[in-house]
Amino acid sequence: MSENHGPSDVSQATVRLAFSQPMAGGQELPPDCLWSSDRVVSCRTGELRAAGGTGELALDLRTAALPDEMTVEITTAWRDGVADRNPRNDRHRVLVLATGDPYVF
Repeated sequence: MSENHGPSDVSQATVRLAFSQPMAGGQELPPDCLWSSDRVVSCRTGELRAAGGTGELALDLRTAALPDEMTVEITTAWRDGVADRNPRNDRHRVLVLATGDPYVF
């Protein structure tokens, strides 16, 4: 879920997911997402009200190879010019282990 901790509403925002391993080709993305490369996906979040969130963004992706682990960097790529009082929460790095389980973050 994408969240906005305020102080202002954000009419549109974009999150960027960068994978340390290339993704398998030919995979479909939700309508609000696009491939930037074989390792990067960008998605619009829609409107984010101050002190609120938006619905879940679900991606069903597979890597090109079978790594034991990889990292995913999730960053706010664009926020429609709205100032952010806490830009430190705009970047997250997640270690993803090859367990076969779905990951939620």
